[in-house]
Amino acid sequence: MIKAGIIGGAGYTAGELLRLLVNHPEVEITFVNSTSNAGNPIVNVHEGLIGDTDLVFTDQLPLDEIDVLFFCTAHGDTKKFMESHTLPTGLKVVDLSMDYRLAAPEHDFVYGLPELNKERIKSAKHIANPGCFATCIQLALLPLAKNQLLHENVMVNAITGSTGAGVKPGATSHFSWRNNNLSIYKPFAHQHVPEIKQSLRQLQCSFNSDIDFIPYRGDFARGILATLVVNCKANADSLYQMFNDYYAEDPFVHVTESNLDLKQVVNTNKCLIHIEKHEDKLLIVSCIDNLLKGASGQAVQNMNLLFGLDETTGLKLKPSAF
Repeated sequence: MIKAGIIGGAGYTAGELLRLLVNHPEVEITFVNSTSNAGNPIVNVHEGLIGDTDLVFTDQLPLDEIDVLFFCTAHGDTKKFMESHTLPTGLKVVDLSMDYRLAAPEHDFVYGLPELNKERIKSAKHIANPGCFATCIQLALLPLAKNQLLHENVMVNAITGSTGAGVKPGATSHFSWRNNNLSIYKPFAHQHVPEIKQSLRQLQCSFNSDIDFIPYRGDFARGILATLVVNCKANADSLYQMFNDYYAEDPFVHVTESNLDLKQVVNTNKCLIHIEKHEDKLLIVSCIDNLLKGASGQAVQNMNLLFGLDETTGLKLKPSAF
């Protein structure tokens, strides 16, 4: 059994990670660290796990008792931890924060998008889990980059559920504000854009265009739906072939000729992609569950690859019918 520890156990991503790991056939959770909740049963915070676990939050860090450590911490905290602690030599790390997503000489974290870096992930020690928007948008663009077809700016509009803002209440996450409401935030300046560009350049080194990204806050709890517009002369049939060929060995990405909606992916680790040609413009629609394929589901997918398991282990989740 893979023995796992989690640091930062009280948020939405930690709750989803716990739900997946509690039911994972090859994992045993050794500890869930949360200083503010130490001594409290996990089900007091993550009530959806009532009947599934009797684990209790701890402020201890028995790192020598685990094989993999997940960070579900605030941005900046993982880096502080890594710099102030000596981890056991064989311990693998999956970081869900943005601290190590950009490649740099001073760290050895591999960017954990399996559809881009699967072989590197398998032999890695430290994984930087991608951002939720970044995952959804990159999966819509990687086949084009692979075929050297990104030559102009990419226009992206994407809407996310309220869980993307985290568990701590804020002015734009309260139900009374979010319900029956819609707003944009961080236009052209979202923090996920640099990691998207990094991945595209990995496949198409000449890519030097802008990602004109407008994020939206939606009045629903979970999911991301992105629409992208790219100038592209390739015809629809060849584009579908490109996308299907690129994702032929990736079990969670599916290209469909049907129109998409969020309910097709919520509560799953899937990414669904739909493409349409309108003269020389290519419309790409991509949707994921921000807490699963956009965070904790992808983290478990990365863990599976790190330990030589089938990447779908513990992740064969089905969407709700309604």
